[in-house]
This record gives sequence, C-alpha cells and structure tokens, in this order.
Amino acid sequence: MSTAASAVDAFDGLAARLRRRPDIEAHDLVAADASDRLILAEAGELRGTVAVIGDRYGALTLSLLASDPDLRVRVHQDALTGERALALNAAELGLPLDRVSWHDLDAALLEDADTALLQLPRSLDALDEIAGLVSGAGGRLVAGGRIKHMSLGMNDVLSRHFARVDVSRAASKSRVLQGSEPRAGTAGVWPRCERHVDLGLIVCAHGAAFAGTSIDIGTRFLLSFLPDLPAAAVGIDLACGTGVLATMLAKAQPGIRVIASDQSAAAVSSARATAEANGVADRVAVVRDDGLGAQPDASADLILLNPPFHSGAAVTEEIAPRMFADAARVLRPGGELWVVFNSHLGYRPILERAVGKTHQAGRNAKFTVTVSTRR
Repeated sequence: MSTAASAVDAFDGLAARLRRRPDIEAHDLVAADASDRLILAEAGELRGTVAVIGDRYGALTLSLLASDPDLRVRVHQDALTGERALALNAAELGLPLDRVSWHDLDAALLEDADTALLQLPRSLDALDEIAGLVSGAGGRLVAGGRIKHMSLGMNDVLSRHFARVDVSRAASKSRVLQGSEPRAGTAGVWPRCERHVDLGLIVCAHGAAFAGTSIDIGTRFLLSFLPDLPAAAVGIDLACGTGVLATMLAKAQPGIRVIASDQSAAAVSSARATAEANGVADRVAVVRDDGLGAQPDASADLILLNPPFHSGAAVTEEIAPRMFADAARVLRPGGELWVVFNSHLGYRPILERAVGKTHQAGRNAKFTVTVSTRR
C-alpha cells in the first residue's frame, strides 16, 4: 500500500476523534475536513522527513504518524492553539510525538524534507511567503483547501515559485494544488515594512499577519483615542497582530512598559519587527500566548483590544468574551480595558458582566470604542 493510501486510511480512522480544544469548540466547528483527506490522498510517496504547514488541529500530522512508523514530521502551525490541540489529540489517540518537531517558518522547517503538505492559508501573502520558502529549499508543495476559500490568485502565486502547478479534481468540495520544479531566487524578503506618514509609524508584517502592512480601520479608530488613555506603568496590546497599538502606546507614553500578546506566530514576529522599526523594542515585550494565559493576575493597568472574530476560516463571536474574561483577571482593580468592535456586535453588556462598569468612549459609522473599569 502506498504512503498516501495508508495516510488516508489512518485519517479515516482518527478524524472523527479529533477535537479543537483549547480553541473554540461548537457543533458547527470541525477539527478536520475533506481537504485534509485530499491533501493526504494527493501527496504520493512520502519517505524520511515531511514538512507539514498550517495543520489546524493535527489531522495531517497525526495521520502521517499513524500511517508509517518511519516517517518524521517537521511542523509549523501559526496558531498556538493549533499546536496545543495537536498535542492533546495525539495523547487522546495514544500517538507518541517523538517523531514530530515544531519549527518557525524558516529554512530549518524544510531541512531534509523534499515534500511539504499545506493547508492553504486565507491570505495570498501568506501563501507567497510559504511557497517561496518551499521553492527555495528545492521542495515540492502539496496544498489543499475547501474550494469556497480558494481563488485563482493562489495558482498565480504558486506559478511565481514553481515551473509546474497541477490542480487536482474537486472532491467533497475540496481541491489540491501541487507546485513542483522550483524556480530559483523567487523567495521574497519577509517581513515587509510600510511607512504610514500620517501616524509617524512603520508597520512590518509577515504574510500571515492580519491586515499585512496596512492598518485596519478598527485599529485606526481606537488609535484616535490615544490622547484619552490613562497614564499606565504596564499596558497590554491583547491580540496584537502586527503590534500597531503596542508600538503607538509605547511612543505615546515614554514611561510605560508594554506587553504585546498574540497566539499567531506570524503576528508575534511581525509585532517584534514593528517595535524594532519604530525604536521602542526595549519597552515592548512581544509574547506568543493563548489570550493572556502567561500573565499574572492583577498585573496590568491598561489593556487595548481589537478582538478577532475568526477561528481559522470560521466566523465566531465566541472569541471576544474569552478575551474579556482574560482582561478582567489581568487588570488591577481600577484598571481599564479599551475595546473597539463592530457596533452591531453589542459587546457592552458582556463587558459589564466580565470586567466592570463600561461606557462608550466614541462611535462612528461602523465601530464603537468602549472603556471598562475593572471592579
């Protein structure tokens, strides 16, 4: 039996047992789907070491481990919750992880691996960074996803890095793109940086970082309230993305120590680069964390939050309340949580319950900014 067939058989035996925890779990949010199965089916013969990128909750990695006792897997997962879910799922399934190693998105990830399996990212920039890395290492890329999340632009990106791009037949609303025959010298320079003259800010971003080198309009609205923020000894930019809020807060308050926290590896690398580009890296500590799990109780005076509403490709309103609860724990009594959100979400009652007295600081056509004082 081929590696691909064995891996598919393994997937069929374990997929229903996979869970998403510690990420959001709900009846309509799955830990594995047909795109994982199709990636494995189209992978062909795999020997030695395989690189797996973007494995959401372990479906690809664990199927490979279960299919061949000799395979070694090098893994890069952008989301910290994905790493933790993979480990929890492995323990539940009784699969040891001695043949798995986790890596940054860099050359070491592709060492000794001539094939990389990829769950296609939503961002073309993210795909560009990954494809450039795989091509630069002389590897073959097998990338799959749900058709509703794919675009012809993905073919164009792969064609920049590979002389041959093959497209699989659709199966169960999924499809696989394969890049082979790597082109030389196509990898770009990451992170990319852009100067925003109106804010006096340089934003740096890796491909998978939300909003890239631009500044999303919700963050821009919250930035307009910088002069109204209380002076603080310790401030936190929760779900920091590229570190725009953290960097601007450090620039606005020279005496503050800022913690920028995000579970995304791309966001953390981007935020570090943004802080360094703006000369505040000595006062901005960037950490990769699931919410504020690593921060002590009652340790911050001020928290800024532009909460995400995506868990992978799924839209959910369950992420923000978790972050509000984290902020309530970490804020000192009397500390303030400033949140910007789409006005229709109506987070104010949730903030009142989770944190304390909440009032509206401002509102425009799309967004609301609230201030919650820790009771």
